[in-house]
Amino acid sequence: MSIVAGVDFGTLSVRVSIFDSIRGRLGSGAADYPLLRKKEDPDHATQSHADHMSALALATHRAIENAGVDGHAIEAIALDTTGSSVIPVDAQMNPIDDYYLWCDHRAWKEAAEITASAQQQKLEAIDWCGGIYSSEWGFAKLLHWLRHNPDKRAKFATALEHCDMVAAVLCGITDPAQVSRSICAMGHKWMWSAALGGLPPDEFLRSLDPAMNGVRAQLAGRYATSDQIAGHLTAEWAAKLGLRAGIPIPVGAFDAHWDAIGAGVRIGDVVNVVGTSTCIMAISDQPALIPGVCGVVPGSIHPAFTGIEAGLSATGDIFEAIARRAGTTVGELSKGLENYRAGETGLLRLTWDNGDRTVLVNPELSGVTLGWRLTTTAQDELFAAIEGTAFHTRVILERMEEHGVPVRRIINGGGIPRKNAVLNQVYANVMGKPILVPAGDVTSLGSAIFAFMAAGAFRTIEEAQDKLCPGFRTVEPEPVQSAVSQDLFTLYRKLYFAFGRRGSAPTAFGNVLPELRRIAAYTQGGKSAGITAS
Repeated sequence: MSIVAGVDFGTLSVRVSIFDSIRGRLGSGAADYPLLRKKEDPDHATQSHADHMSALALATHRAIENAGVDGHAIEAIALDTTGSSVIPVDAQMNPIDDYYLWCDHRAWKEAAEITASAQQQKLEAIDWCGGIYSSEWGFAKLLHWLRHNPDKRAKFATALEHCDMVAAVLCGITDPAQVSRSICAMGHKWMWSAALGGLPPDEFLRSLDPAMNGVRAQLAGRYATSDQIAGHLTAEWAAKLGLRAGIPIPVGAFDAHWDAIGAGVRIGDVVNVVGTSTCIMAISDQPALIPGVCGVVPGSIHPAFTGIEAGLSATGDIFEAIARRAGTTVGELSKGLENYRAGETGLLRLTWDNGDRTVLVNPELSGVTLGWRLTTTAQDELFAAIEGTAFHTRVILERMEEHGVPVRRIINGGGIPRKNAVLNQVYANVMGKPILVPAGDVTSLGSAIFAFMAAGAFRTIEEAQDKLCPGFRTVEPEPVQSAVSQDLFTLYRKLYFAFGRRGSAPTAFGNVLPELRRIAAYTQGGKSAGITAS
């Protein structure tokens, strides 16, 4: 028997769970931290490192109390975080500024510059992150920070992903060169590749801006997968957390990647981690380029396989915004959604409210809703937004399949699918395939599995998954609703690429609004619309 702690840093809170290798989850604790946004700059999203660390201590104590265990019995602790959430630090590992959170999009111009320069210089690394660099990723955020903080450049020693920063602090590492850097984080967000010699060359980085001179060397360190140990818990932090000093801490990763492990991902599975945004995760036994998919990285999800990441820049955020504008909550607005049928709202929603992460990789896009009528309600818009996120997810899965990634099982993980049966049913209807939903809570289970590996409790990740992962409940597609959803998806896919690409010919759109009305009319009459959109 072994007891470990799994830590999951989300966008607004951290959750710590205590797991037993035989009995599973013993208890959990959570603590919130503020997200700083600015009304005058909707792209701004930052957080304080000090807030993160104080919340971690509080959540750990709450978890230990809830689990009813002695904190000194815990044999390892593992941490996942959001990403790319980037913090600049000085030579002693002190933060110079707040984190640029993953959902901070101020660097959209820098991302476009990186894309243009990489394509012009034929930088091979750009191909492995879908061909387009994102404002959500590390180099764009760092370049934006350097340009807007020239007075702090002299203090700058390196930039760290949140998962690497937290692990380094807990391990007492004060020299940036000694930090273990997550291949998950650096491979997906910083164009790092062992096969290509690591990070992009100095010449490329300098060509972006003189402020980037020397950055490649400043990002040096030990790049490792999460089956490797980042260090051991210091006495100082052991006292703050209520744990035993010296326990191992494995190299961290992003939350969605470890959520996929906690959901039991195997080859042939796609895990949709649906929360504030959606991360779409898969593993493959061979790396292959996928245009528009934001990361294909060996060792990033499972150390033995190639990790594939895609996703939507906003999902739960969109639902919350709709409810907020209506002066209510998502829970209240969702009451009665189970009575909605595919297409009956007459709306078609392009869910680009926070830009497009995959497959267009375009942060300049904004949400579009077609088909408004005088009688349209906020609840109609919420249902259409759920349909829209499902349609976008299907676009991504089709792109992955086109490039050799099998999609045999679709698993809806994350917080929202556990609470929103309507979303799972809509996804099943849109995909035309069963949706598997974990039968139990898998939040921080992926972290716990890597903690168990660090403690030597299991020989393989698969052994740990077989022991700890819950089973699934299956949501089957409804034949009539699924048929209408296929009609809607045909329209959606056409609009997705036409509206989302610069220079797309704005032709053949005249049928869209009439078709939406016809689908709504037929649905309300209980029949399939039989739409054929070209």
